[in-house]
Amino acid sequence: MSDSSTVLVLGASGGIGGEMARLLLARGWRVRAMKRGLGVARREQGGIEWVEGDALQAADVMAAAQGCSVIVHAVNPPGYRRWAEWVLPMIDNTIAAAQAQGATVVLPGTVYNYGPDAFPLIAEDAPQNAHTPKGRIRVELEQRLASAAQAGRMKAIVVRAGDFFGPRAGNNWFSQGMVKPGRAVRTVNTPSAAGVGHQFAYLPDVARTMAELLDRRDTLPAFASFHMAGHWDATGTALAEAVQRAVVRRGGGAVPAIQPFPWWLVRLASPFVTTFRELLGMRYLWQQPVRLDNRRLLQQLGHEPHTPLDEAVEATLVGLGCLPPDGVPMPVQGAHA
Repeated sequence: MSDSSTVLVLGASGGIGGEMARLLLARGWRVRAMKRGLGVARREQGGIEWVEGDALQAADVMAAAQGCSVIVHAVNPPGYRRWAEWVLPMIDNTIAAAQAQGATVVLPGTVYNYGPDAFPLIAEDAPQNAHTPKGRIRVELEQRLASAAQAGRMKAIVVRAGDFFGPRAGNNWFSQGMVKPGRAVRTVNTPSAAGVGHQFAYLPDVARTMAELLDRRDTLPAFASFHMAGHWDATGTALAEAVQRAVVRRGGGAVPAIQPFPWWLVRLASPFVTTFRELLGMRYLWQQPVRLDNRRLLQQLGHEPHTPLDEAVEATLVGLGCLPPDGVPMPVQGAHA
């Protein structure tokens, strides 16, 4: 029998999983998180109950999900590696555990499911004709989730958003390709082709959206998918310009230069680096406008949680160590203690 206030978060050490774990805890949920290599079978940390386990092991997920009414499936293979081997077995394990508990699965979705036939404005019911092998895996993942939900022993909520950024966002374009964590911002790289718009999503807003949908899960269909509008960068440089404003506002130094992302370097190294090959495969998403239509979400919630861009970017830069917290002077580059 599941406890309506207990949630299992898979991927709680990552960006969206961690954000969901902290938010749900603050909203009064009992939060359980599973992670490999804890060293101790169970431990409490910041109010979260951590359980030793591996999302690739069905028995681990089944045991961790005992008594849970919700499972947040925010776990992915590290980097861009081993998707073909790991992604579908992990969702199968989550589905089995959700069916056993009669739980609701919450999945952070992506735009990888869609091909150019759905662009530039992607409706929530658009055909999923994925353009890449990674995208086709995501399509299959959602199909398995939908089939299981429609069988009647569980429910599923999918929330798709743009590229993540946030103060604790983990691996994402903002922290890995646009700025350098832990360092004052001198340049901002823009992956978009010149003048091409792109969509971003502030992680705390994504978590709030998922939490609000969870509050209404009893009124939703067995399988429900929603799109977030997030932050639309119409020119491909709006996010970079917000970084410039944040640096100036916080006294973080000279105005950073905005420059194109070095795709040529990625292409040069791609024969030797798997991650670079995967990045090149997703470049089409930066070469044409790709935007998510959030009409269904607005009909359901009446609004979309939305932090103003400058506030979101500044909080992200502070969280990444690119700007100091309030009241702390920015260290002089090159100075020695």
